Amino acid sequence: MPAAFSFSLKQARRLALAAQGFGGRQPSAPIKAARLSQQIERLGLLQIDSVNALVRAHYLPLFSRLGGYPQQLLDQAAWSQGRQRTLFEYWGHEASLLPMSMYPLMRWRMQRARQGQGIYAQLARFGQEQQATLRRVLAAVEQQGALAASSLSTREEPAGPWWDWSAEKYALEWLFAAGEVTVSGRRGFERLYDLPERVIPAAILQQPLLEQAQAQRRLLLQAATALGVATQKDLRDYFRLDPGDSRARLAELLESGELLACEVHGWKQRAYCLPQARVPRKVEASALLSPFDSLIWERSRTERLFDFRYRLEIYTPQHKRVYGYYVLPFLHNERIVARVDLRAERALGRLAVHAVHEEEPGLDEEGIRALVVQLRQMANWLGLEQVQLNCQRDGARRLREVLG
Repeated sequence: MPAAFSFSLKQARRLALAAQGFGGRQPSAPIKAARLSQQIERLGLLQIDSVNALVRAHYLPLFSRLGGYPQQLLDQAAWSQGRQRTLFEYWGHEASLLPMSMYPLMRWRMQRARQGQGIYAQLARFGQEQQATLRRVLAAVEQQGALAASSLSTREEPAGPWWDWSAEKYALEWLFAAGEVTVSGRRGFERLYDLPERVIPAAILQQPLLEQAQAQRRLLLQAATALGVATQKDLRDYFRLDPGDSRARLAELLESGELLACEVHGWKQRAYCLPQARVPRKVEASALLSPFDSLIWERSRTERLFDFRYRLEIYTPQHKRVYGYYVLPFLHNERIVARVDLRAERALGRLAVHAVHEEEPGLDEEGIRALVVQLRQMANWLGLEQVQLNCQRDGARRLREVLG
């Protein structure tokens, strides 16, 4: 099938950045819940991660696009009771917060989980072999509601390394994947589980069950909306669709004209975009990006778009790290121009900049000033009084001069 459009790499970057919500003016007035919801609807989801070296991962993408918004607005949208709640937790792109309107699009995945599909083998095996435990845990949730795994655990031996779960934790995770329970709230960072009918609005739960193919097509269209231009792998990765499902659904969307085939100069794979795709004349944006930001979470796509190879080194032994423990790419005017190793030292009231690594050809004076603005805005957003530059690299001298 011939490509409908042909994009240069620069045009593809602009399409992607605009689709991800970059390039618009940051709000001058205080940000309200409606603006937050609008941005999340555009992205389709926010990835959740437990690392708190700077701030939890789900808060950062909104800061990168909107600036210093009140974090409690996201907390209310995700975990409050009543009308303020507009998000739910589920497996979207890994553990994610998704708009409530997308709950029906995930029910096929919940059905598959009940059948032991689409979840990792140990959890599927638990679901097959531990039916009595599942029934006991589900009954406890029905009777008591909003329960954490720790409050149900009957294990007496100490917990081991990560993922050394109790039987009750396995049961809750299976029930969560299967849609039998959902996340009602969090205590610290620990999930509290409850029945969907006590968390998800009745109007959402009562919607007719979508066919798998229909839900998958809508997820691919949401991915195309959020990515701007993307390969088949990019599209399926956004919501972690199976290769076979995504190929079949992509063919259907191409036949219906809801997606168009296109070419991006330098990409080996065929790309796809929405029929209404329009390339901005330019994208002016400066942002520190979470390692889990949907703009860059698919690392091979990040390399294709930005010529930027990025790996998170949290789990790399310290002596083997190249750039640092928690490194945020710095986006400036359509390029990723630096990597910044940041830490929130809350007890000391400061944002610590442990390292700044510039990408070729380096940061110009405008880029340095833009980075300083972002660091100060982040410190202020996190309630930290100062930015402390600990980097001893030669390039940090100019940054220190502007920081003052």
